[in-house]
Amino acid sequence: MSVVDIVIIAAGTALAGLAAGYWLPPHGRTPGRNPTRPVRRILLPFTGQAISRRSFEAAVRLAKAENAIIMPAYLAQVPLNLPLESALPVQCASGMPLLEAIEQRVSSLGIAVDSRIARGRSARDALRRLLDQEHFDRIIVSADEDQRSGLGYDDLRWLLERVPAEILILRPAPEDTRRISVNGGRGQSLVRP
Repeated sequence: MSVVDIVIIAAGTALAGLAAGYWLPPHGRTPGRNPTRPVRRILLPFTGQAISRRSFEAAVRLAKAENAIIMPAYLAQVPLNLPLESALPVQCASGMPLLEAIEQRVSSLGIAVDSRIARGRSARDALRRLLDQEHFDRIIVSADEDQRSGLGYDDLRWLLERVPAEILILRPAPEDTRRISVNGGRGQSLVRP
């Protein structure tokens, strides 16, 4: 057997292993994760000072089961008379505390978190712009009865028709008004005293 034959056999074996999804790093150490398998990303969009407790819990359970990253996204609405890049102190004052509280709570549970702020003329426009920029494996949204507080039924229909991702829409029972907020008003607080 010549050196060329050995190199060809070694290269063929390595390619066959890569094709089968096996990869061994140098020195025989095994990696913690398979680097060829992408990390799953779960988008958790919200628009105000509170989110549905059911949506938050679903994102946490799925992220634990799939070793995924939760990506909470505050959908900031920019008025038509301002450029999209404008500073939004009023919107940030309402949404940023919840975004930070979600980050802290998810991190304390040992789940990776990577937050986003998306800007748009409406909640749907902000979500569309975010989805145009990034890929998400799953999106978890809440179908609230009060459509002024976030994504309405038309927005959810748009999401189902246009977005190529797994979409989980949760509608709590009518008597389940539990929300997660920073200060605990009307629901359960994310921040523990």
